[in-house]
Amino acid sequence: MNIERKPIVTIDVNHIKTTKELHTLLKEVLDFPEFYGENWNAFWDAITGLVELPSIVQFIGWSNLEKNLPTDAEVLLECLNDYNNEYPDVNTVFLFE
Repeated sequence: MNIERKPIVTIDVNHIKTTKELHTLLKEVLDFPEFYGENWNAFWDAITGLVELPSIVQFIGWSNLEKNLPTDAEVLLECLNDYNNEYPDVNTVFLFE
């Protein structure tokens, strides 16, 4: 059975205040497995081998995330850039609004 890739997912990070909240939201919206470890190494493992990312991932409230959790925003952005560099054929577009 071939599951079709979602075209777009919107992730509203406007009100995220903690790293735990961010990982919980990512897990929920991106359909990570129950055993997701809620850390950046686990995030990388999830997006590169456990789930298929949508064609477009749109983050709403990115500037608030950068303000509230600057280190996490930086690491998340780095992971997404690394993902596109390592998997150019997947063609996932990340939007930050």
